[in-house]
Amino acid sequence: MRPEQEEDDMEIKNAEFMERFQRLTADAFQKGWHERNGGNLTYRVPAEEVEAVKGSLHEVRAWQPIGNTVPGLAGEYFLVTGSGKYMRNVELAPEENVALIQVDAAGENYGIVWGLVGGGRPTSELPTHLAAHELKKEMTNGTNRIIYHAHPTNLIALTFVLPLEDKAFTRELWEMATEDPVIFPEGIGVVPWMVPGGKEIADASVKLMEKYRVVVWAHHGLFVCGDDFDEAFGLMDTVEKAATICVKVLSMGGKKQTIPREGFVQLAKDFHIALNMDLLD
Repeated sequence: MRPEQEEDDMEIKNAEFMERFQRLTADAFQKGWHERNGGNLTYRVPAEEVEAVKGSLHEVRAWQPIGNTVPGLAGEYFLVTGSGKYMRNVELAPEENVALIQVDAAGENYGIVWGLVGGGRPTSELPTHLAAHELKKEMTNGTNRIIYHAHPTNLIALTFVLPLEDKAFTRELWEMATEDPVIFPEGIGVVPWMVPGGKEIADASVKLMEKYRVVVWAHHGLFVCGDDFDEAFGLMDTVEKAATICVKVLSMGGKKQTIPREGFVQLAKDFHIALNMDLLD
């Protein structure tokens, strides 16, 4: 390896976006959300950040089908976790467990321009991630950059006992802490169990993401989105804490009292939040 190439490789590994990506994966692993190779994370990298690390990148050597068509992401770059890779290893060896990919001009294929040096491919749930990115990019005028999927224990447990309906899931978790409706006022969408990794579950998830930033995959895990790493991690953390409280309440025999409907209405008024009243009635 040429000395200048080694400097270039260090440049991307020391870039702020890489450090924040690694911090999220490390913190989330410590939370217990990523057993073995569970979960995945994607970051739509701004053009200026790609430009800053261009010396580390190589040309696309082979284009591979995404498994979905995302023309709204043509030419975009994404930092993605690898399929079969462990979140706990991202911080230790990012070049082996993460890839920087580019989407082609048609939005049908991707190519690796950095990472996965030992071989491999991006997460098997790339079709869902990129479809969600395309939607959120349009909805937020480009501010949303994170799609994050994890396996939080208590949230998954609730999918076996709560009705798999947006309203039932949302209301139950809103009641678990006063701040919860402030953090996710639009509510939570629920996808019934499906085989992950394909277009069917991607389409179902993206349809719900037209309304929500939080989507439950029954008996599997949780998808969230965010403008930055802190927002996405905080959203995942808040929902899982609500689920943890709910599990404790159910284990103690269920609710004896709770936040009344008029309490939510007053909360929305005082905190100036657009609470989804359709899920309150």
